[in-house]
Amino acid sequence: MPRKIETEFIENFLVVWNPKDGSELYKIGYYGKPIGIPKPKVAEFNVPLIIGLMEGLYLAEKEVIGVFEGSRKTEVSLKKLRQRARRLYNEFDLKYRVYKDLRDTGLIVTPGIKYGCDFAVYKDGPGIDHAPYMVSVKKPTDEVTATEIVKAGRLATTVRKRFILAVPNQENKKMQYLIFKWFKA
Repeated sequence: MPRKIETEFIENFLVVWNPKDGSELYKIGYYGKPIGIPKPKVAEFNVPLIIGLMEGLYLAEKEVIGVFEGSRKTEVSLKKLRQRARRLYNEFDLKYRVYKDLRDTGLIVTPGIKYGCDFAVYKDGPGIDHAPYMVSVKKPTDEVTATEIVKAGRLATTVRKRFILAVPNQENKKMQYLIFKWFKA
């Protein structure tokens, strides 16, 4: 098994202090954000890499990273990461299922807060292409109003993206994606 990249758990995020390891992680899937570099054009940088808890949990589950905390480098369990993420993210488990499903299909998933959604999704990666999709996660029991759909559709059209509702099915663990395409009459 290849070696795990070492990360330090600090409050609500993970840090890869070794720039070479951070560059490697970024290169394999655009994971994390290099400090001070919003969208690196080249996947090699000489600064630490910050990783959010959602993608950190994903990488830890895949055994790509090892997570430690404190000066004694105590190993942090997946359970502890998940518990912290649940406190940080509203509806974490639901959103994580969507994140994981999208990542497992090879897409690049980043936070979508600047678009008013849960995720911005790339085919190739930030700095390479623009995210063609903005994804909002809903429970099957959530009501979605026509006004919400129109608002999201208008924003998606303005920023040249497709608006997608992701609805994880609770019973059978399947994922449903509703993709909205807007056209002029």
